[in-house]
Amino acid sequence: MPVSPAHEVAATLGGGCFWCLEAVFRDVRGVETVVSGYAGGHVENPSYEQVCTGTTGHAEVVQLTFDPEVIGYTDLLEIFFSIHDPTTPDRQGADVGPQYRSVIFYHTPEQREAAEDVIRRLEGQGLWDAPIVTQVVPIEAFYPAEAYHQRYFERNPHQGYCQAVIAPKVAKFRRAHAHLLKGNGAPPGARRRAAAE
Repeated sequence: MPVSPAHEVAATLGGGCFWCLEAVFRDVRGVETVVSGYAGGHVENPSYEQVCTGTTGHAEVVQLTFDPEVIGYTDLLEIFFSIHDPTTPDRQGADVGPQYRSVIFYHTPEQREAAEDVIRRLEGQGLWDAPIVTQVVPIEAFYPAEAYHQRYFERNPHQGYCQAVIAPKVAKFRRAHAHLLKGNGAPPGARRRAAAE
């Protein structure tokens, strides 16, 4: 697992192709690192080709380190649920297979509780026509993906998949969550603290 400074916390999320999640979370204020990789399977150090067979049990995920003084775990989950469809088992758009499942790998009991609370609240709001199928499971192992998967959108912005799938997701995120972008406004935690005073 990547080593992070003492003030940082890890979050591991899967919601379709990791290129999409990575591109969005790299823009989020308070997120220090984003690593595309694999989690939830039974094969050690799987390759992309192995994961794509759908037989290793892994999901494509991003593992983030973030500063909880700048952005909260619940804020990250709100973003996560706004940028993928959590109602489609083993699928995001044209990407089909168990590696594309919606999953939250929690690192602490508090993260599990937060994830379950967010899911309950979102289901109560009736935002989707189908129930949320996002799995909430403990993180056991995280394997970073191959180097060519890291910063994929940043390095390949004109590639077909990037233009057709990733760019619209990033644009939607930037419109809906402009206040959470790096360089925009006060940190979410600062707004909450100011409102409480």
